[in-house]
Amino acid sequence: MTDHRSEEAKQWRRLYKGARWRALRHRQLAIEPLCRFCIEAEEVTAAEVVDHIQSHKGDHDLFFDPANLQSLCKSHHDGAKQRIDKGQNVIRYDASGWPI
Repeated sequence: MTDHRSEEAKQWRRLYKGARWRALRHRQLAIEPLCRFCIEAEEVTAAEVVDHIQSHKGDHDLFFDPANLQSLCKSHHDGAKQRIDKGQNVIRYDASGWPI
């Protein structure tokens, strides 16, 4: 599989392999085990991904800041959150169908 990320992104990808990140990830999933986006829609879905709310782009302070983390299901992380990060307008809905 070919890695299509920029050279800059490849350099900070190593942060995800360290013990410090693994411990932070474990802590985040322990305190927030359900997907934050799903909860807003009153759905119960286990979180699989620890996401950076604000993109860190290699900034260690943002990367390791627990307040900059949220738990998401893979579907929301790979879909809506990626579109949000790209500046696209994403409308999410609550359980009654109203926009959030």
